[in-house]
Amino acid sequence: MDNSDLYKTIKAPVEGILYKDKNSKFFGYAFPVSNEEEIKEHIETLKKEHHSARHWCYAYQIGTENISYRANDDGEPSNSAGMPIYGQIQSFEVTNTLIVVVRYFGGVKLGVGGLISAYRTAAQMTLEEAKIIEKTINKDFLITFDYKNMNTVMRIIKEKNLNITHQKLELDCQITISVRKTEADSVFNTFDHLFEIKILEI
Repeated sequence: MDNSDLYKTIKAPVEGILYKDKNSKFFGYAFPVSNEEEIKEHIETLKKEHHSARHWCYAYQIGTENISYRANDDGEPSNSAGMPIYGQIQSFEVTNTLIVVVRYFGGVKLGVGGLISAYRTAAQMTLEEAKIIEKTINKDFLITFDYKNMNTVMRIIKEKNLNITHQKLELDCQITISVRKTEADSVFNTFDHLFEIKILEI
């Protein structure tokens, strides 16, 4: 079976995993995310929740084929926080994932090496708590047809076990389906060959 359209992500948020080093406390958080708007919201919420913390360092990766990522040290020495966190996202091979590590300074400086180790460990412990799942990269198609062709369309959807994400069934019908990337061409061709039924990728 072709697995080129599979990717790994986390199923649900993980919150408040604590790692301590020389009186400094590092709280790790992980969130499944799909866009930068969600990422901003999570970070703002944590800043309110931990308003007396010193640093809110984070890294994220979103996308499956076109990957975008960011690592933020939030005032810690350059590359001592964001990149070690991002390294764990890569190590666990997950995407559509945000990791935030909130630091309460404990009065003792850890040095750059100590910080790298602490942020890396906090991110690792957080991801170890997460439930990592496999998902498929999908393509979405819009199928439009007259009501009289409903049975034909529904039969194919049932036979191929396709996932309907949206439908409008009136005189002129529209159904949106989500299809695994590796099966997309064959599904498209099946509908494309039918008279009076239109399919287009969205």
